[in-house]
Amino acid sequence: MASELFFRGQETHHIINAYTPKPRKPWQNVIRPVRYMLKEKRLVFLFAGIAIASLIFALLPSSRAPSGQGTYSYVNNAIYDSHLPSESTQSHSIARAHRIIYQNRAGIGSLHSGGKIPLGLQRKGLRILVTGGAGFVGSHLVDRLIARGDSVIVVDNFFTGRKENVMHHFGNPRFELIRHDVVEPLLVEVDQIYHLACPASPVHYKHNPVKTIKTNVVGTLNMLGLAKRVGARFLLTSTSEVYGDPLEHPQKETYWGNVNPIGVRSCYDEGKRTAETLTMDYHRGAGVEVRIARIFNTYGPRMCIDDGRVVSNFVAQALRKEPLTVYGDGKQTRSFQFVSDLVEGLMRLMEGEHVGPFNLGNPGEFTMLELAGVVQETIDPNAQIEFRPNTADDPHKRKPDISKAKELLGWEPKVPLRKGLPMMVQDFRQRIFGDHKEDSSSVSSA
Repeated sequence: MASELFFRGQETHHIINAYTPKPRKPWQNVIRPVRYMLKEKRLVFLFAGIAIASLIFALLPSSRAPSGQGTYSYVNNAIYDSHLPSESTQSHSIARAHRIIYQNRAGIGSLHSGGKIPLGLQRKGLRILVTGGAGFVGSHLVDRLIARGDSVIVVDNFFTGRKENVMHHFGNPRFELIRHDVVEPLLVEVDQIYHLACPASPVHYKHNPVKTIKTNVVGTLNMLGLAKRVGARFLLTSTSEVYGDPLEHPQKETYWGNVNPIGVRSCYDEGKRTAETLTMDYHRGAGVEVRIARIFNTYGPRMCIDDGRVVSNFVAQALRKEPLTVYGDGKQTRSFQFVSDLVEGLMRLMEGEHVGPFNLGNPGEFTMLELAGVVQETIDPNAQIEFRPNTADDPHKRKPDISKAKELLGWEPKVPLRKGLPMMVQDFRQRIFGDHKEDSSSVSSA
């Protein structure tokens, strides 16, 4: 009896299977969104909104720059389009095309084909680091970048740079100035890096040759490391001095040079050659986007007055009524480009798709005696010429072959020497005699 009761108890406690829902229908994921769109005429409102927006953008007038607008103008400096030939319009259109290429890479340029860009989708200015940005070339580059609408961070240790060169940007929220030496690491978030930091005149780079080569090597390493870390595009401003005393004339980018590795100029010449090596190694090994420019002799406002370079020497000496100092027989040749042409070339190189190196210079060749003659015509026809022994390792000839830059960048210099030199003379005259007036007034007041 007991066993029977036990058996019956077991029967009453059979486990009942849990509830299992019906299998989900495969088309439910499609039907639900469709029902949602059809409900309360949402689909009708969506198409109506698209139609209204298309009509508004079709009726808006296209935003074009006014005709005759100049290629550029520099703030606080008398460099205007009136000094440029008519070809500047063509160069401006090419520069705009390069800028559109960079915008397309950011996914913005394809949105604009003639009408106005909707608010919030306009081209956002880039954040750009310029090392040596308070110097002669760097300050003019900063002017152009600020005028274009970019945000610029200038890094300079003021060894050759001057605060006066960028002072007119103080108070601009898109401008920052950092006193810093590039041989020390720096961490900032930027989109592009223009690496110009290095003394470029013989007087300055011979003053401390060890520091010069450290700037070229360690400073370039630090900036390349920064570019790798933040994903920035990097442009190295190298020099025609990498060709040394050339055996090829004019010099092409494929020429490897004839450089004295142990001479008094080696700290600069070999330092720049090493900087180019580092740049290409970071490009090949670490995938950093790089550009290399080899800059030939450049002149213009804001040059250091007594920096030992031939144009600034001649202009300063002629203004002070001193003899023009010619080293050697005066038959050695140089090519001189105006600073605005160089800045245009640097920006096109940065915005373009080619690594380089590219020669950026004016192929117009002058002997030192011919240059002295132009300075005499411009400032003082009675200026005397004084000959002195030539300096060590001074190149006999220097003339760039810019066919590569013409073909791939659409760039060539526009300002001839006889048009650019008066603008430099005006700047030098103001600084030299302005300083003298200040000194005399301070002495009289004392």
